[in-house]
Amino acid sequence: MISAAARPYIDASVPVLREHGLSITRTFYKNMFAAHPELTRIFNMGNQANGSQQQSLAMAVFAYAANIGNPGALGPVVERIVHKHVSVGIEAKHYPIVGEHLLGAIREVLGEAATPELIAAWAEAYGALAKLLIDTEAALYGSAQVAPGQTRPFRVSAVRKEAADVISLRLVPADGQPVPAFKPGQYVSVAVDFADGSRQLRQYSLSDAPDQDSLRISVKREHGGAQPDGQVSNWIHDNVAEGSVLELVHPFGDFTPDSESAEPIVLLSAGVGITPMISVLNRIAAVQPQRHVIFAHAARDAAHHAHQADVAAAQARMPNLRVVNFYEDSNGRMDVAALPHWPRSETPVYLCGPVGFMRAQWQALQAAGVPASLLRREVFGPELLDHLL
Repeated sequence: MISAAARPYIDASVPVLREHGLSITRTFYKNMFAAHPELTRIFNMGNQANGSQQQSLAMAVFAYAANIGNPGALGPVVERIVHKHVSVGIEAKHYPIVGEHLLGAIREVLGEAATPELIAAWAEAYGALAKLLIDTEAALYGSAQVAPGQTRPFRVSAVRKEAADVISLRLVPADGQPVPAFKPGQYVSVAVDFADGSRQLRQYSLSDAPDQDSLRISVKREHGGAQPDGQVSNWIHDNVAEGSVLELVHPFGDFTPDSESAEPIVLLSAGVGITPMISVLNRIAAVQPQRHVIFAHAARDAAHHAHQADVAAAQARMPNLRVVNFYEDSNGRMDVAALPHWPRSETPVYLCGPVGFMRAQWQALQAAGVPASLLRREVFGPELLDHLL
């Protein structure tokens, strides 16, 4: 909570942030990386290069201001941020650096409008949010029994081509210790050190069920080539083979569809967003094969449809699994009206895919009678928090 004195200034910031938020966050990142270049080893420089991180932070700051009196709305956002931070090794010592440069960017962009009272209010609000994040992240590090930034070596035991632009890697611990526990839908960060001394981490969803002697991730070759937004994924495609060793962070992620229940569930995905859904589907096939499941996926065409073998194996075990595929080159993009009927007022629906897909399906599902309380989504990369604005 923030003080009554600070609250009016935060409330008044909403229209200002709507107008200047992107300029503030661009200035923030530029100044922070200039002063602390070591942070480029933690932050996703691909998302910096394509602008999505700046836009996401601008919307996050705006959403924080717009919902500062509504912790119920902010709670899920905080949870997602905490898991992302822990997956890349964010520590308490980083928060004063971020605060200094965020407040500095507000001053720089707003000029005389950044009164001492406004800056003091935002310093208080940032301090409250930072404490919440630090405390929650410390608890998550503790429950996972890992230190910030800690990685483990995993050896690639198999490489499989899943689609025209997707490979899967089967990974076994190289240190002889057990495979870490995880929930279907979670991800691991893969750390890569490049020849120029730079280091980048990228998150990849675990694409098979837990409780095995190995992990599996699926990696799409990105369009960015050697550019930051495709740097790690394309390096994996070009350099990783059976016997390679990769450094992985413990699994994290707050997108964890209920794979244990016997109740109906709807899983909708697009592109490489199918990977966490396959983990969920494979787990359901193992523990609840009679469960009623709708599994719908959208892809460019059949050649770009990953993990078809997993879906076919699940169909052989699950008599109540209904599968629908949408290919842009034939039957078009995913259409809620073309899906099998389900009790829309009581069945949870999980979404994973590109931002445009997420927005379109979120709106279509609500228009079809699915309440927002039953919708959950996972976006690869920074999420645009349009549902909070």
